[in-house]
Amino acid sequence: DIVLGAAENDIAKQFLPIAAKNGAVVIDNSSAYRLDENVPLVVPEVNPEDAFQHHGMIANPNCATIIALVALQPLHAAFHAKRMIVSTYQAVSGAGIGGIRELNEQMKELVNEQPLSKPSTFQYQIVCNVIPQIGGFNEEGYSSEEMKMQNEGRKILHAQDLMVNCTCVRVPVLRSHSESITVTFEKEVDVEKAKALLKDAPGVRLVDDPARSLYPMPIDTSDQDLVFVGRIRKDISDPSNHSLTFWCCGDQIRKGAATNAVQIAQLLIERETKD
Repeated sequence: DIVLGAAENDIAKQFLPIAAKNGAVVIDNSSAYRLDENVPLVVPEVNPEDAFQHHGMIANPNCATIIALVALQPLHAAFHAKRMIVSTYQAVSGAGIGGIRELNEQMKELVNEQPLSKPSTFQYQIVCNVIPQIGGFNEEGYSSEEMKMQNEGRKILHAQDLMVNCTCVRVPVLRSHSESITVTFEKEVDVEKAKALLKDAPGVRLVDDPARSLYPMPIDTSDQDLVFVGRIRKDISDPSNHSLTFWCCGDQIRKGAATNAVQIAQLLIERETKD
């Protein structure tokens, strides 16, 4: 009844349409169909109704996009986001098992004072380093990973006017992506109201007590399904009080990929059960 796709784009394009043609609903984790106008792109906490507009295929969004939009959704619903400036700090596991192995090997070599092996998964050594490139660059100097935040975000939020400026950075963390996000809204925003909205939002855990050094960190968000949000504060560069800055972290293997796909499947199953 349901096929979960977790393959490279060429494999997804070759085989997943066969499953859809034979009556299954395909939930695809590749990027092959994300921007296809006939394929809904779904984050259950954000646009669950889109899942039921499928024609046999549903796309699972990019991991960093999912994490950002789960955190943004309650604020967008209340204040309507117009512009986002995002910096992501993405774990090596986002590059697959090769990324994990490469960081682990380089850490061992560093500790044992051995020469570092030549990078194969990343462009440069990742241990004791950050790499401001994930994917290839376009003519304007933005990477493919950075453009996903705008293009997928617009589709999921049904907001073609949403402006996004994103910088994606690979960091020497095994698991969970972190993101610094500044959002400008149509309406004036209030920090305390924003915290209250996030506290009650589905898929979100508010961790925001900087006086006690409590804020989201990838080590805490790994191996679970919530997006942690904290460091919520007024954007002091915007005197109009229309902007907020916050920090969020989420496990990109789970909520950023596998869990989100399973949650989409659960939406379909629940609807089928009700009908």
